[in-house]
Amino acid sequence: MITSSIFDIALYILKSQGEITAMKLQKLTFYVKAWGLVWDEEEIFPEEFQAWANGAVSRDLYNKHRGLFKVNEKLFSDANPSKILDNHRETIDAVLKFYGVYTAQQLSDINHQEPPWQEARDGCPVYARCENVITSASMAEYYSGIWYDTKKEQERT
Repeated sequence: MITSSIFDIALYILKSQGEITAMKLQKLTFYVKAWGLVWDEEEIFPEEFQAWANGAVSRDLYNKHRGLFKVNEKLFSDANPSKILDNHRETIDAVLKFYGVYTAQQLSDINHQEPPWQEARDGCPVYARCENVITSASMAEYYSGIWYDTKKEQERT
């Protein structure tokens, strides 16, 4: 059940991470959505991501931080992280623990290596503007495969 928006998630992330670049916030929210599809088997927020040249970008989130290099909690003062369900908070915390240590550029580079972004970019020249949507289905399929492979490997050791 979707109870929160990408803005609620963004404020939760910024309260945890402090001021970060807009690009890093974009990538962290992308991974929250992706892993929510796997671990919670549902969308944590409804907003979509597009396959921009620098990786996955939510147009809704971009419109909020347009023109800013760094973002902080003040930008999302109208958001309400208390709407985030407990199991979704656990997912967000796990995403931040793993991905939060990376820079914005590292997250962009990781994103470029993954099929959901690559498939959505299909047909778009390398640095061209592209508004193709990265589907929730492609995200769920790819990241659940990673999760399954990781679990199998852990069982072997």
